[in-house]
Amino acid sequence: MDVLNLRWWGWGTLDQSYPLEGRTAFWPTLQAWLEIPEEWIAHETPPIPLEDISLRPPRLNPRQFSALHKLLSENAVRTDQRARIEHAYGKAYRDLVRLRAGHVPYPPDVVVYPDDEAQIASLLAWAADNDVAVIPFGGGSSVLGGVEPPADDRLIITLDLARLDRVLSVDTTSRTARIQAGATGPELEAQLNAQGFTLGHFPQSFEFSTLGGWIATRSAGQNSIGYGKIEHMTQAVRVITPIGILETKDTPATAAGPSLLQLLLGSEGTYGVITEATMRIHPLPQAQDYRGILFHSLEDSVAAFRDLMQHRQLHPAIIRLSDAPETAAYAVMGHEHHGLRRLADTLLERYLKMRGYDLTTGSTLMLLGFEGDTPWVARQWNVALEICADYGGLSLGQTVGRSWRRERYAQPYLRDTLLGHGIMVDTLETATTWSNLLNLYTAMVQAMKKSITENGGGPGYVMTHVSHAYAQGASLYSTFLGRQVADPDPLAKQAQWQAVKRATTDAILAAGGTLTHHHGIGRDHAPWLEEEIGPGGMQVLRALKSTLDPAGIMNPGILLQS
Repeated sequence: MDVLNLRWWGWGTLDQSYPLEGRTAFWPTLQAWLEIPEEWIAHETPPIPLEDISLRPPRLNPRQFSALHKLLSENAVRTDQRARIEHAYGKAYRDLVRLRAGHVPYPPDVVVYPDDEAQIASLLAWAADNDVAVIPFGGGSSVLGGVEPPADDRLIITLDLARLDRVLSVDTTSRTARIQAGATGPELEAQLNAQGFTLGHFPQSFEFSTLGGWIATRSAGQNSIGYGKIEHMTQAVRVITPIGILETKDTPATAAGPSLLQLLLGSEGTYGVITEATMRIHPLPQAQDYRGILFHSLEDSVAAFRDLMQHRQLHPAIIRLSDAPETAAYAVMGHEHHGLRRLADTLLERYLKMRGYDLTTGSTLMLLGFEGDTPWVARQWNVALEICADYGGLSLGQTVGRSWRRERYAQPYLRDTLLGHGIMVDTLETATTWSNLLNLYTAMVQAMKKSITENGGGPGYVMTHVSHAYAQGASLYSTFLGRQVADPDPLAKQAQWQAVKRATTDAILAAGGTLTHHHGIGRDHAPWLEEEIGPGGMQVLRALKSTLDPAGIMNPGILLQS
């Protein structure tokens, strides 16, 4: 990704942030939750200046540089410090604590920007002949180490797909579109919207992640209930591998043996480079009606969620259910109002308490939304509100929905602020059946809080939401916060995080959850992959790897540990 004002040390761009002005309850509440000293709030540690980071020099010799320049177009080969640092890590917590401290021991030797598939094919052939590792790179938003170079002696090329960013064609009759893999969310939506369509895939990383990255990691957008996960949207893919081109059939379904498409989905650049895909698209909705529903307890709201998903007449675009700690966090993040708006807030709080609800001590908030033709959306809401009312749900109207949509892509910027104040913050996600959901939730949250405390993070704070749901079950997505260890060494902070990650992942698998619902495997989940799919499954993946990438040049150490 080639963004001029990109935060190389954090999320997004320098001109954007998550403003805390007017959110007067935020810092005092966070201080109480995490038991952090006052000086941590008052002092923010900035990242090290870019020019102060010492990188190892590119290890390519003149002959290799000359070969790359011949294979690629002018200005397509970069070895400058900024490009190499921006492509050295993804955007996980452990990536950012190392970046902020200037700890970049294994940057790529060179970053290349091919113009087309022919250049990619030539590059992979050259890399295989010269034992050079190649890391496909979209937006770099991986949170599991999926774009991090390996710590070995091989030369590393990061292949950035930023120049393959077009919607190539739209079949309005079939409602499909051929799209290049390097297109970011805004780029592909702008091109589809101009013709009256949407892909409907809106992950929190939407502004910076790419179609190829979504496909490579089996991504889920925030509207996955309405539009499906990326594997449900992908009808065909085209992949350049070291042994040639793989292209799956552009048909809505096939019975021609095991699905090659499904093997390529989630492959994380280990078999080749996804260059384009045929995607299932949808007409732009006439109406988008998102509302907040408040429930007395998590048990009530989960039961309502399940009924909404299993009702034959209902087709929500989104359901996102926050547990009590996340609901309280939303309340804390609200802006302080004055005058009549403050009076209205006070009256609403009193009314909710009279009805037995409390945003800060136990109630749970559901975001529920429908998209489509206006009359259809109205009918959907009539049924949905009846179901929610059966479980004690109280409609808060559209204000909650408007607020969430306004800030849906801004929250990752808050993590940068928290890191500057010595706070560990990261996420884990999983999925299970409805019958096991509350059991998994309890095991996951308890393991997370316990490991935060045991590893020097203080009492910690864990908040979770249920989303990406199906008739059979749903995902759980937890955000955890704790105090960073006092050691200034970024590797000590990484070790603290790793201990929490390990303990929680073990608890998730022991409680019947999946290793990951939509973040993928990368480096971080690779140690548990065999437990997830079994020894036979690992043999299948290794056989596929050795067939498509016999020299082992593609994204080594990702998905399959070396």
